[in-house]
Amino acid sequence: MSSVVARGPYGEAFTPQNVISNNIADEQVFSGLGPRGGDAGLKLVVGSEIEKGMVPCADVSTTDVHYYHGTFRAGIKVTDVPGTCSAFFWYMNDTQEIDIEFLSAEFNKSNNTFPVNLVLQSEESKNNGFDASKTGDFKKIHLPFDPTTEFHEYRIDFLPDRVLFYADAQLLTEMKGTGVPSTPGNLQVSHWSNGNMGWSQGPPKTDATTVVSYVKAYFNSSSEARQNDYTLRCKDPSAPMAVCTIPDRNTTYFFGNVANMTPNQTTYHENNGRR
Repeated sequence: MSSVVARGPYGEAFTPQNVISNNIADEQVFSGLGPRGGDAGLKLVVGSEIEKGMVPCADVSTTDVHYYHGTFRAGIKVTDVPGTCSAFFWYMNDTQEIDIEFLSAEFNKSNNTFPVNLVLQSEESKNNGFDASKTGDFKKIHLPFDPTTEFHEYRIDFLPDRVLFYADAQLLTEMKGTGVPSTPGNLQVSHWSNGNMGWSQGPPKTDATTVVSYVKAYFNSSSEARQNDYTLRCKDPSAPMAVCTIPDRNTTYFFGNVANMTPNQTTYHENNGRR
């Protein structure tokens, strides 16, 4: 991605080498060190060495774009190295986007200041040079914890008329209006820097790593095949156990691992259950 496209003095080079799988040792624990050292999880690395005018960055996204209204959750431990942007977001295009973004240069451990930026990118933000802070669809919320020392769950609830943002099951803010997306999209986690002093700042002086423990998506699919499967599967939505409660902040809970929770649903397992 060129510096022009990245909207900063540096371009962004998203490479597979900067996405490092550091497997958990026990799926029932989801904590501790991984075999590559450091926290177990998916390591998203922003490199400190500029290569041909580009900052080495990391991004992982779903290949499908049928993620519509639903609740999307990720366990993340954010880097404390200044000069990067760590993001968990729903995306269709630059005017249909829901962002949770951490700017590590904004963190101040000396006075316990740890803001998170909550954003709806929309036509209005596009008309303001993609500066959502000039619209009503931007909130900077100060977290009551340090996001760099432990994993915390960040959550987006995307509804037809509003978007709600959470941290550790606590509501941070709610946004309504024309900025709420009107299409399905995909999910992404990313870690990047382009030297833009108005946002990511940086690039970082040392390699910076943000770690993702999990991503969970409970959503209405826009896929006709998925909708047909649902119609065949769910004969009576009012029947006992037809609606499942989604537990908050339960790291190791996956419906796919519970008997009779996912009959006839598409699930993915490999290597003795390791995902």
